[in-house]
Amino acid sequence: MLTNKKWIAAVMVSSFVLLSACGAKNDAKSAGSPDASESQAPASQTTEASESPSAAEPVTIEFWYGLGGKLGENMKTLIDKFNSSQSEVIVKGVVQADYSETEKKLQAAIAAGNVPAAVLTSNVDWARKGYFAQIDDLIAAQPDFNPGDMVQTFLDQGKVDGKQYFIPMYGTTQVMYYSKEALEKQNLKAEDLKTWEALAEAAKKMTVKEGGKTSFYGWEPMWGKDNMMDAVFAKGGSVLSADGKTVTIDTPEWIDTWEMFRKWIHEDKIMRIHSGGQGWEYWYKTIDDVMKGNAAGYTGSSGDQGDLDFTKLAAMEQPGWEGVGAGKPVAEAILASIPEKASDEQKKAAFKWFSFFSNTENTAFWSMNTGYIAVRQSAIEDPAFKAFSETNPQSKVPLMQAAHGSSPFKDPTGGKINDALKIAADNVQISNMPAAQALKEAQETAQKALDKLQK
Repeated sequence: MLTNKKWIAAVMVSSFVLLSACGAKNDAKSAGSPDASESQAPASQTTEASESPSAAEPVTIEFWYGLGGKLGENMKTLIDKFNSSQSEVIVKGVVQADYSETEKKLQAAIAAGNVPAAVLTSNVDWARKGYFAQIDDLIAAQPDFNPGDMVQTFLDQGKVDGKQYFIPMYGTTQVMYYSKEALEKQNLKAEDLKTWEALAEAAKKMTVKEGGKTSFYGWEPMWGKDNMMDAVFAKGGSVLSADGKTVTIDTPEWIDTWEMFRKWIHEDKIMRIHSGGQGWEYWYKTIDDVMKGNAAGYTGSSGDQGDLDFTKLAAMEQPGWEGVGAGKPVAEAILASIPEKASDEQKKAAFKWFSFFSNTENTAFWSMNTGYIAVRQSAIEDPAFKAFSETNPQSKVPLMQAAHGSSPFKDPTGGKINDALKIAADNVQISNMPAAQALKEAQETAQKALDKLQK
């Protein structure tokens, strides 16, 4: 876990090399990051696999992933590279609209008994139900995989009840991107925005209102619960009590934080939320506002960096709170899985693909070209990674932030607590409902689900 400071420093250097083309993410976006854009391929579009010469008939598998834009382009690059590198396995990439769409399609495929062999998705509850294959034996059978070189906090996120079900493909965390020009006009620097209170004051200065309407926003948080939860964690808030029996999302840390976001969006009108649309449409509208000069900055995935112009923009870590300390945003692994209903031959082929994707050279490539965090500690030794970090300082931000980040919340109810939080976030961000009311309703719903589980 992120406790060894010396290791963290090394890993930070490693992730510094990981950025240049992205579209998640999360928690993301991770995005993504963790990630779909106007250039995104349609849902369920199959990318062409490279022909690979083979003495024996290769095993052909489908790999489902919900990545569009430059993320999708980089994924296709690595699929083609894998297919050209050997003759035993052919991977056919099948593009979904986003992460959620991937899971929905997979659920239908599992029910029909006709599953892909590899999927960029994870679901703890499904693993416990036997929908995903346990992969400890596959890891042990491939000595070149070297799990000890993995960033252990990411590898651990792929475990369920002590057994490995998921492989980390990349890491993500939500960081802050801002227009250099917008800050310069108000004589502001990133160092002036170390707290949410300071960011709000700066947003007021940068916001432009014309005819009673806001024409330029001081900041744009990303739609959804995630970055508001990050802000809560920075205040010391938690989702569950220490004993895991009580849902604690109606405490002052939650209510005060989410109420400030509501006020900034609906009353002060210094911030704006883009919501809805197809796939990641809302995400790219948010990015476009900053890129096209309609907003000073936004909160987004580390995986966005490949879509951004850093001659105009810069990146910084999420703020903390006055009198509390630095931010503690979630640092999360984006995980891949192998459905249990895949054949043994397909499972071995899928793991061969995952192992290739996550090797030192390729995880460094992915990080440099997307902004996501590399999953191997050895990425810091990759020559291209070292060179990249020297000329792309924004690439350092995700790793530095991950060094003091929070682990993602694992919902013991199979998603019911997270669903309640999603509804509460929409009520605050979109419907202008007071945070106390939205979170009280969410806590009651979530507590009922938790109580039912504990009976």
